[in-house]
Amino acid sequence: MNVEAELCRVERGPLRRVAAWRPGWVRRCVPVVEEAAERTKLWWGAALAMAAVGGTRGKQAALAGLSAMAVSEVLSNAVVKPLCERRRPPREFIPHDDVDDRPDSSSFPSGHTAAAFGFTTAVAVVWPAAGAVCALPAAAVAVQRVHAGAHYPSDVVAGAALGAIGAWSAHRLPRLLRRVIL
Repeated sequence: MNVEAELCRVERGPLRRVAAWRPGWVRRCVPVVEEAAERTKLWWGAALAMAAVGGTRGKQAALAGLSAMAVSEVLSNAVVKPLCERRRPPREFIPHDDVDDRPDSSSFPSGHTAAAFGFTTAVAVVWPAAGAVCALPAAAVAVQRVHAGAHYPSDVVAGAALGAIGAWSAHRLPRLLRRVIL
């Protein structure tokens, strides 16, 4: 049995349900979320806002978030994606016509989701209130990736997990390096 084909079959239903969700506010919000998530603009903006208004804690949270985002993107896009050559969901799985602008890279895992959850998790450790505020747009990014047909649900779940691992790594890596170097 082909595991990837079976996984795609199992995920077809949830993918179609999310992609078919088309209330007016969703049609207005999805393009905004997609544009904000491109090239991590949303998270850079959040980091600038935290650093500008949050004092020392805001600066620490912004730095932690950006560091974790970078680690999460490297884990997702440079390590895992090349190892897991998974095709994007087929067009026939997506019940709308907004599937023209999908990346050619592996579908697994979602790099956008990894960046979002890495940033949010690291911010939450330093400044829980700001992390809670970031959680809503991070979840919106994950849902948008499935809604747009760019990813299967398991891709965004894996991206979220890699984001959490990236946040942990960004937090622990400096300590580990100090022990090795010193």
